Formats: sequence, structure tokens, C-alpha cells
Amino acid sequence: MARKRISVTSENTKGGNEKFHDNYTGEDMTRKEFVGKIKNGEYANYHIRKINGRETPVSNPDKSEKNNLG
Repeated sequence: MARKRISVTSENTKGGNEKFHDNYTGEDMTRKEFVGKIKNGEYANYHIRKINGRETPVSNPDKSEKNNLG
């Protein structure tokens, strides 16, 4: 099975994803950095949702599990 592109490496006390790791490039990102890269088109399989007023990265809905965050 192919490895996931993005892994969540840190959550806040309410379970919100805060830090991410790109398993293909080795880059670590904060939520804000990841949001910016998604907006710039660097991660086509992800999009942004407003959750509790915060821009939050989420994977696009599809049948693939390799792009799910977690």
C-alpha cells in the first residue's frame, strides 16, 4: 500500500490538527503553512474548510485512504 502523503504530527487539546508532515518531501508544516500551500495549489488532494472560524486543511473526499489526514 502506498504511504500517505501527509501525516498529522500534533493536535491541540480539542483534537484539531495543528502540525503536519509531508511524507514525500520530509517537510514539517504548521496548520497555517499547510493552509497556505494548499491555497497555492501545492497539494491538489486537499482543500480548506472553516471549522470554528479557523481555516483547516482537509483531504478531498474520494475512495482513496492514502490522502486522508490522521
